[in-house]
Parts: sequence; C-alpha cells; structure tokens
Amino acid sequence: MGRSTARQSRRRTTPGGDRRLSRAGSRRRRRPARLVLGGLASGAVLLAAGAAVAHWQHTRPAVTDDQAADVADALDAAGRTDAPDAPSGSPSGKTAGPSGSPSVKTSPSPSPSSSAIAVPATGPGTFVTAEADGSTVGTGSRVRRYKVLVEEGIDIRPSAAAAEISDVLADRRGWTRDGTNSFRLVSSGSHDFVVKIATPGTVDEICGAYGLLTRGEVNCAVGTDVVVNLKRWVLGSPQFDGPIGDYRALIINHEVGHRIGHGHETCPGPGLPAPAMMQQIKGLKGCVANAWPYDRDGDYLGGPSVP
Repeated sequence: MGRSTARQSRRRTTPGGDRRLSRAGSRRRRRPARLVLGGLASGAVLLAAGAAVAHWQHTRPAVTDDQAADVADALDAAGRTDAPDAPSGSPSGKTAGPSGSPSVKTSPSPSPSSSAIAVPATGPGTFVTAEADGSTVGTGSRVRRYKVLVEEGIDIRPSAAAAEISDVLADRRGWTRDGTNSFRLVSSGSHDFVVKIATPGTVDEICGAYGLLTRGEVNCAVGTDVVVNLKRWVLGSPQFDGPIGDYRALIINHEVGHRIGHGHETCPGPGLPAPAMMQQIKGLKGCVANAWPYDRDGDYLGGPSVP
C-alpha cells in the first residue's frame, strides 16, 4: 500500500501535469481580457464613425434664403416675366385646401426614394428626351406643347420624370383649371417650353449663360427652358419640410405659371393659402404654404401682384 500511494502521489506532481494545469488556467484568464479589448476596439470604431457623421453634417453645403433670392432678384431686376425666380419653398410642406386649412395630399405620382438617387456634382451637359404618348391634359383651347429632358448619366428615367410632371399639370388644382390652357407632352417638333432636370454644375452653366448665379444649389428658368436642379428635385429644400412630391409640384406650377404669362404675387391675407406664384422662399408673410394655383372647388388661390 505504501508503494502504491507513493506512485499516485508522483503522478499528480509530475512536471507535465503542472504545465497542463498552468496552461488551462492561463487560457481562462485571457478570455475576459480578450472580451474587454474587443469591446474597447468596437467602441473606438463607433466613436470614429460618429465623429465623421458630425463633421459631414457640419460641413455639407446648405441652401440659404439669400442664395435662392439671388436668382429671383436678378430676374426681377432684369424685368423678365418669362424667366422666373428660384424654386419656392416654405417651412411647411402641407398644401392648402379651399378654406385655407392645410391638406396633406401629395403629388399624384409617387416620388422615388431620395436615398436611392445619386446627385453627382456635374454631368456631361447632354440630355435624353422623354418619349411622348401624344395625349393632352386639360380641355383648354390653348394647347401648350412641352418636352421633358433629363441629363445623361443620372439616376432618373426620363419617362418617370415626364410622368410626374404630366401628373402635376393634369391635377385639378393645376393650370388646366383655368379653362384656357391645356398641356401636351411631345418629344419632337415645335414646343412652348422645355423642362430640363440637370446636375448642379450643368444648371450653373445653363443659367450662368444668362447672367444668373445659381451656385450649384437652385433652379432657374431662362428663355423657354425651365431648368430644375437635380439636387432640389431629389432632396427638396431645407425650407420645405413636406413630401418631396409637393415640393416638385410647387417648382413646376410656379415656373409653368410664368411660361403662360403669370407674374409674381404676394400673400392675400393671414391664414390664407400662399399663391403658387408667390416667392414663398422669401417668407410666407402670414399665409399658409401651398403648391397649387387653384383649390379643389376651382377657385384661384391668387394674391396682389408684385410690381
């Protein structure tokens, strides 16, 4: 019995056994350390990402009232009733109903997701014309023929843009309600005006040729062209927090209003719908933001003319 006990004792205390026990204990001690180090590394990545986002938000360019008003003031000073101002916007994206109360109905055509469309700084300056089906919207005897062009290389199909613009022009609150004007989308032949959707750099070139300073931020209308900045078409305006479809409707209604002979108007009274021909980006003056020239009952939502 004595010899057996001694052998068992020697087996328990062999150098190899001590080393195995030591390695197992070391592994158990290292696991918590690895977890702690991993957590610290993940935290550092999150902090770096947060700092990058904060820097982008601080440094990204923004549209200011002064930038948009530069285009409007240049056109007004030149006395061009056929070449209107920058896009209108307002702190509210709600359109107004017949009583002046806001309505939340959006543009008839759903707008694509802004996050799905890239906005390059500039493009080639060449355009693709939307194919036309030849149909006319409205019953007025004065048929306004127009084209829709989209700059090559951007993520907007000309047919989709044309359909959305056609929906705006066909809306019962739009310019067809005057009983005089109707609109026909064409892809060739004579036309009254052209709607061009272009990158900011291309907008600057087209508008700059007429002496207008758009700074890569706003729209313009020159000659027979309505030049829509892709950035505004996709992202809207910081001054307009409603649906992007409403903002697009305001752009089209305002600029087409100039095409058919309407000048600028101002607020008719506190709490009433702002006219579509009002430069809403300069302030609502007590009116309610509105993208449409007529209400649902066919009443014109106008205001005093601006000299």
